Amino acid sequence: MFSAIIHDYWRSVFTAGEDVFDNADLSVKINPELDEDEKGALLKVDGKSFISLQPETAALLDLTSIHPLSETVLTQKMAEHGLQLYGADNLFYLADGEATGFAEPATNVRQLTTDDAAIFDQFCAKASEEDLDAAYVELDHWLVYGAFENNELVCASSMYAWNQSNLADLGVLTLPDFRGKGYARAVVQAICRHAAEAGFEPQYRCQLDNAASVQLAKATGFKLFGTWDIFVAAPNEEKAA
Repeated sequence: MFSAIIHDYWRSVFTAGEDVFDNADLSVKINPELDEDEKGALLKVDGKSFISLQPETAALLDLTSIHPLSETVLTQKMAEHGLQLYGADNLFYLADGEATGFAEPATNVRQLTTDDAAIFDQFCAKASEEDLDAAYVELDHWLVYGAFENNELVCASSMYAWNQSNLADLGVLTLPDFRGKGYARAVVQAICRHAAEAGFEPQYRCQLDNAASVQLAKATGFKLFGTWDIFVAAPNEEKAA
């Protein structure tokens, strides 16, 4: 269903490095190429968990002493050393070739450029900080599209290359008063078509409990590939007064 670009990227992250453990349910690797902010990463695809750890994390856990090795036991062991999962994202992708089949965007949907800075700033000023943080839509990203109603920018989507790959990670934000009108779906399809024609595979990520975002992904044609999470240092708990 999915492009080889997608499979090759995730394979490069979770099959690279030193083998530690592998069975039908779990694969554990030591990968020194992980981002320095990630103590480890967890990918779940087709019922199997793939865990990739930084060498320092693997040494801290002393993996040879963990029996039996399972995702649950490993996660508990990491928690004992002050490491926790950040919070899983759904990974959605379009079927291979689907994006290039999307229709030409409507006349009220177009690419945004730096010439639209004032319009984009007005759009952001009408959105909440929470929505802006969650959507991560930026005018200086690689590719940006917007939808207009009566010459007002009411929905925007942007993309950037994910970890220097040919996956284009997207965010989308619609102003509250204009939701439920199909703007997000139209903008996402337009930006995905452009990205696909440029040789990129659109990537749609959202938190597991974000029902509205999951619904938008499915309505746009995305299919669930798996879930992805990272292990990070747990924040220090404030001492009781």
